[in-house]
This record gives sequence, C-alpha cells and structure tokens, in this order.
Amino acid sequence: MSSRTAKKSRSSSLNLPQSTELVALAFDLSSPKDATLFPQYSIGLHAWFLDQVRQIDPELSEYLHDSQSEKPFTLSGLNGKMGTAGKQLQIHANQPYQWMLTLLSKPVVDWLRDWLKNPPTAINLRQTSFNIKSISFAYPPTTYQQLFETSPSKTLSLSFLSPTSFRRKGHHFPLPLPFNVFHSYLRRWNDFSGHQFEQDAFLSWVDENVIILRHQLESVKVVAGKKGSVTGFTGAIEYGLTENAYNQPEFVQLFFTLGELAPYCGTGHKTTFGLGQTQTGWHREEGLVTLTTVELLLAQRIEQITEKLMQGQKRTGGTRAIDICETRATILARYEFGESLKDIAEDLEMPYETVKTYAKLARQGIKSL
Repeated sequence: MSSRTAKKSRSSSLNLPQSTELVALAFDLSSPKDATLFPQYSIGLHAWFLDQVRQIDPELSEYLHDSQSEKPFTLSGLNGKMGTAGKQLQIHANQPYQWMLTLLSKPVVDWLRDWLKNPPTAINLRQTSFNIKSISFAYPPTTYQQLFETSPSKTLSLSFLSPTSFRRKGHHFPLPLPFNVFHSYLRRWNDFSGHQFEQDAFLSWVDENVIILRHQLESVKVVAGKKGSVTGFTGAIEYGLTENAYNQPEFVQLFFTLGELAPYCGTGHKTTFGLGQTQTGWHREEGLVTLTTVELLLAQRIEQITEKLMQGQKRTGGTRAIDICETRATILARYEFGESLKDIAEDLEMPYETVKTYAKLARQGIKSL
C-alpha cells in the first residue's frame, strides 16, 4: 500500500460544495515501467482505498471495512491496454490507465475533501506502481435531493460496463430484470439519502409496470471479490413504463431518479471490487471493460475447483459448504497462477498457516475425486 506524500497530484482544481453527498472520481494513471499485475488486483485497489481513509479517519475506515450494511463507495477495475505474461497481467510502461472511485455518503465525501488537499502521487499494488497523473470528476458532485429533481423521460437506458450480477436464493443471477436492478438501487438510496421509500410497495410497482424495450447483453464468468467466481452480464438495456405506471407519479419520479443514481452506486453486488460499473444511456461498446484471457481462465479454474470440492462435501445445504469450498478453491487457483501464499493470506485477511492448510486441503480434495 502506498503512503501519503507531500507532493500533490493534479487535483487542486476540484471543488466540493459543503452539501455534496455523491462524488465520482476519475484517476488517470500510468506505470513508469513494464510490470506484471496479479489477476485479482481489484482486492489491492480496495485495500489501497481503505488505507487512504484510515490515514485520515481510522474510525470511518473501520466502518467501511466491517459494516454489514450497504457500502458507501464503489470502485472500478483498471481500464487500459493490458496483455498477459504467463498467468499474470502485463502492464505497459507509460500506457494510460483509468480508474474510477465513487462515494455515496456525506461522511465519506467529507473525508475526500480533506484527502484532496494532499493526495498521494502513486497507487502501489504489491510490486507494481501506478503514478497518479490527474484526478478529475467522472460525474458532477451532487446531492440526493438534486438527483430526485431529475425530469422524467419516456424511457431509461443503462449500460453495464463491467460484469454485473445479483444474489438470488443463494446463487448468482446474471440478468437485469427490473425487480433486481431497482431493488439494488433502492437499497443504496434508502441507506444514504435520508429520504426513504417503502421497499415492498415500490418493487411491486416495478414488477407490474417496468418493461424491457430492448437489450444487448453478454454473459461472462469472472473472479469476484475475495473468493469465488461470478457469472455476470455486460451490455445495455432500455426500460419503459406502462400507462398504469403514471397513476403513481412519485414512483415514476423515483424510477428515473434511481437511474441517475446508477453511475454513482453501481448495479448488483460486489461493486466495491469492480463489478456492476454502470452508465446511463446506451453505450454498447464504449467504455466496456475488456477482460484478459488470464482473468477469464482464473475464474474458470476457481469454478472448476469449487465444483470438485463440493462433490466431496457430505452436507451441501445452506451456504457454509459453498463458502468453505469457494475460499479453498480461490486460494489454490491463485497459488497455481503464481501468487505466493503470503500475498494471498494478506489479501484475504487470513492467517498464513490457515491459507497454507486450505491450499493443501484443496489440492488433496481434487486429487481424491
């Protein structure tokens, strides 16, 4: 993790009004030399951000790390030209890379205001360093009230730039059905806006009145967060409303407001590890995150090991068995892809000896089948 330095990156022109509650930052980065990067580097970006918060506000950092409620931030993966070097990602010297960070609550925005006075000049992800060339607003700083003043339109188009998925009955659900999409947004709205809406009533209205007009979607399996893999979707979708929808104008207003919230809060789960990056409008190719072969292969390997380990489980009901198998599969797959058990243990915030034991048990588990 990088430490804060006295030298400032170019962010002095960023002005955050005191009322600001939502911010989206775009970081322009470059590496001073050719380097390799581990495929699950989003864990490193997540840890780097929390460490930056900790250096100014330890209590806030602890809350962001430990809270079981909705997280008031999202982050993207790196967008830029990457190759592969064996089972690692290849970073090219002086190649531009972009990274985005969004903040969804006033306490985190207040932290940002202090942080921008003296931001670091680099992001260090293990042995790979990215210089911060500039920091700018990806979307205008705003408030929840300003979002709620959004003028309704005839339709709402959304583009899912990084793999997006939902949790449904204990499984991943890779389809942007209106109920799932707007449930995702409403949870964030109700947690952070200070203006709550009754969830069941609104989602019932969504289920009855929001229709899919067109879509272009693709599914992809990716690594997600600290363990396991996720089948997600990317692409674009356009929603419309039935005539009866307008009998409840407040819900119509909320529907379009949540569409404007989407770029800030992301869609679905694991948005703090790069999933669910969303834009308003129909952007079928523009801005779409391109996954490298090694990232796809790692996700496939984690799924393959998980399935084999689950075959050896005597009890497969509930979530405990799958959680254990996914954790062990993730450790073994990452080790097979060249990461040290020490680095994996640090990423997963687990004791080294436990990670070592899990890797051994996973290896034994797949050999015994």
